[in-house]
Amino acid sequence: MQTKAQKISDKIDGKRMVENIIRCKWSLSVLALIRQGINRPGAMERSVEGLTTKVLNERLRKLVNFGILEKTIFPEIPPRVEYSLTDLGRSLAPVLQAMERWGSTHLSNPKH
Repeated sequence: MQTKAQKISDKIDGKRMVENIIRCKWSLSVLALIRQGINRPGAMERSVEGLTTKVLNERLRKLVNFGILEKTIFPEIPPRVEYSLTDLGRSLAPVLQAMERWGSTHLSNPKH
């Protein structure tokens, strides 16, 4: 049986997958938060000004569907949900770090 990520990847090519992941301005922020250890939705929302619950939930759902993130629901009261990078998500981290470095370099010196 195929996972959601496999079903989605069967429908689109690699370029489209990357576009879907990073197209939203919040996806990179969400992934950066998780890489920094901020993995609970409430903490993520408080960490990024302007990030709404609706948009955060959409981004998290899409990243889980692509197999980038894994959602863990803890059987507690009140319920606790945490997100973590999958192996696929961890393999994306160096690419994201390179993009961040590139952005920082060109933000400080936009003419180059």
